[in-house]
Amino acid sequence: MLVTFSSKAGADILMLSQHAKPLLQLMGKLDGAELAVRGVFMPEHMAQTIGRLEQAIALAPEPSDDDEDAPQDPIARQVGLRQRAFPLLDLLRKAKEKNYPVLWEASSPW
Repeated sequence: MLVTFSSKAGADILMLSQHAKPLLQLMGKLDGAELAVRGVFMPEHMAQTIGRLEQAIALAPEPSDDDEDAPQDPIARQVGLRQRAFPLLDLLRKAKEKNYPVLWEASSPW
């Protein structure tokens, strides 16, 4: 299932739900294991949301290229939290600057 993050501050971001869920949990928008159909990051809470995501990125270990068994092809390498969250973090920062909300919505699983 796809999750779409949208705001008037920038372009829409599409993310698979398996990748969006951990980010939403880190930002305090997802309490349980189930993904809500939609939600919003309000401008007045944007600084706190951005701070939580930046803190999680700073504490997260990055995938290592030192492993001998790691794939050499860049396409096959593991994606770290910093890379996964960058587009969303950029949208949140732009929305904060322009005082716009960021909406997210999960598509139907049909």
